[in-house]
Amino acid sequence: MNKTSIYGLTFEQLEAWLLERGHRKFRALQVWDWLYVKRVTDFFEMSDVHPEALSLLDEHFAIRTLSEHIKQESVDGTVKFLFRLPDGNLIETVLMRQKYGLAVCVTTQVGCNIGCSFCASGLLSKSRDLSSGEIVEQIMQVQLDLDRAGKGEAVSHIVVMGIGEPFDNFGNMVDFLHIIKNQKGLDIAGRHITVSTSGLADKIIEFADMDLRINLAISLHAPNNELRSRIMKINRAIPIEKLMQALEYYLEKTKRRTTLEYILLRDVNDQQEHALELASLIAGYGPLVNVNLIPYNPVDEHSQYQRSDRETVRAFFDTLKKQGISVSTRLEQGVDIDAACGQLRSKQIKASALG
Repeated sequence: MNKTSIYGLTFEQLEAWLLERGHRKFRALQVWDWLYVKRVTDFFEMSDVHPEALSLLDEHFAIRTLSEHIKQESVDGTVKFLFRLPDGNLIETVLMRQKYGLAVCVTTQVGCNIGCSFCASGLLSKSRDLSSGEIVEQIMQVQLDLDRAGKGEAVSHIVVMGIGEPFDNFGNMVDFLHIIKNQKGLDIAGRHITVSTSGLADKIIEFADMDLRINLAISLHAPNNELRSRIMKINRAIPIEKLMQALEYYLEKTKRRTTLEYILLRDVNDQQEHALELASLIAGYGPLVNVNLIPYNPVDEHSQYQRSDRETVRAFFDTLKKQGISVSTRLEQGVDIDAACGQLRSKQIKASALG
């Protein structure tokens, strides 16, 4: 029987768990420090923790539940990890080197049911949610890899944009956020964390009410219902009007700048009329909304889509700018190592099935 990941407990949950079993509150602080600051991988390395507490923790929890299956390194410093879970499932995690620090992109589900027609993550349907511990451990595994390199580097930014829909695994995702933000441990500032959603409107509202001070990104990818429903089936259940209402609520409640992600697909959603329609859709939001234009990473299984050429991207960008829209273009990274999210996992599963 597989043990639960110790990384799945918030500090308060760990404290309560130990108290219930007769241990004093300070034990939780000791254990937390060993996990996230000293970063040990064996409970019995926690030299100042009472042996009874260590035996109890070791009986119920595991520190390492993920194993590295494949590690790919790009010429630009991006590293993609394919981790194997105890049940044999595979998930992807990516380390990206940015000017502002080291960012890790984490996965929240095994597969994805959102079914965006251009996305590699949805090639395989969701089989289960990841636990909060499995999400946290992705960061810890990357940090341990950095520790082994001996350069003193530390993860500073988190993006929840890997395989799966984070808001479809809401409870575990929120626990994960509390764990990585805890100032006694990883101490990742909320302004350095971004959570992406394909547009689960009710959860956007719930997220706003929680006031976690986390950055939000919404995958929009089209300026009207007809086009968005064609490339993102979730729009049939949650049309743009409902999504925009949720966005308005979020902006009013949090006053936090929000990103609208827009993947440019050649001759599909990248024309001037699309740019003008997008500008009209979000004209009233001002500087609180930024459009992030994303170059498309082609996926073999979605050969109907191609990357927009540079001139088209520039024209789209300029049109939004002229309409007074805040807009940026995402820097491409890891293009030489199965760049599209979910691509490496899909390839490995297919290879296993064939051979």
